[in-house]
Amino acid sequence: MHTQPLHTRLAPRALALATATLLTACGAMKPASSPMYSQDSLPDTIKVPAGHKVAMETVGVGEITYECRDKANMPGQTEWVFVGPKAVLNDRSGKQVGTYYGPPATWESNDGSKLTATQLAVAPSGAGNLPYQLVKANPAMGSGAMVGVTYIQRVALKGGVAPATACTTANKGAREIVKYQADYIFWKAA
Repeated sequence: MHTQPLHTRLAPRALALATATLLTACGAMKPASSPMYSQDSLPDTIKVPAGHKVAMETVGVGEITYECRDKANMPGQTEWVFVGPKAVLNDRSGKQVGTYYGPPATWESNDGSKLTATQLAVAPSGAGNLPYQLVKANPAMGSGAMVGVTYIQRVALKGGVAPATACTTANKGAREIVKYQADYIFWKAA
């Protein structure tokens, strides 16, 4: 009786096992599809109209400066007035891709392209947070990532509202800096 050597009998099994392992590994290597940004949970007033697609998602991390000033047309009364933002814009992996500053509110890409915008709408986003915002982009300056941007949404807000400290005639002219974070979603025509 002639028997096959052990390595010859196990070779087909080993090949099948190796193939199955390789196929499983390849299946696991599929690029993780990042979930598409959805406006579904946002108030209608700040939704970008149909015919546009997300071009870039950023997380703005920074601060907003407020100044204690006289209320307009109300002598003797004071209030905290928004002076301007200063933030770093990071992509979803945390890498800086630009900055946001003002006045006027300006979004600038690391490639040098930048734009300003006109506010179209705001909506409440929760106590202690800046409101949601939709702005219509003005034509970009320079060439790069900001060229062709049509709208910018400010969503996923944390902080940024006027200081809780008193603003009185005694501290008129005082400035306070408040930390905030917000996602800025850039849209282009589809």
